[in-house]
Amino acid sequence: MKVNYHRLMEETIKSLKGRKASLLIHSCCAPCSSYVLEYLKDYFDITVLFYNPNMIDKEEFEKRYDEQVKINTALDTDIKLIKIDYASNEFYDLIKGHEGDKEGGARCEICFRLRLTEAALYAKSHDYEYFTTTLSISPLKNAPLLNEIGLSLEEEHNVKYLQSDFKKKNGYKRSVELSKENDLYRQEYCGCIYSKLERDNQT
Repeated sequence: MKVNYHRLMEETIKSLKGRKASLLIHSCCAPCSSYVLEYLKDYFDITVLFYNPNMIDKEEFEKRYDEQVKINTALDTDIKLIKIDYASNEFYDLIKGHEGDKEGGARCEICFRLRLTEAALYAKSHDYEYFTTTLSISPLKNAPLLNEIGLSLEEEHNVKYLQSDFKKKNGYKRSVELSKENDLYRQEYCGCIYSKLERDNQT
């Protein structure tokens, strides 16, 4: 049976009964996080974790980080931001043998788990009640897989995962609007060299 992850998120929010729980949100980039932050900032005490070792190079990483600072400030100056320095070896070491995978395949699953694991570990060690990721806002990202990974990490590390599918209820559409309103740099590929090459080959 198909799971409505957006409805599950709404049920979690309702269960808080107006109390702002602490939430660590892994962000892949400012455009994807824009709607997520706009939607959740009234319900949670938010910290954004910018951890993306998959980025094509340090220049791209820093450019996207600067845009994250920009959207956080534009939406709510109380949103905190944690930056974990660029370390591409953490990505490349794990995806060896999967360099030729199509986007959305096993390589992406490995990358999702890498970044969500970091978020879970950080959330656990810093006493956050919940953690989640902005990744599900993209129409190209597999929300059931992301939630499956998140829930497995919840069980493994004993920190609650906020189930979600942020593309629902026009979430992706709103993220595009917010990106335009705030003049955000909006890239045409996910972040890694392999996604860029695949997009370049499609044009």
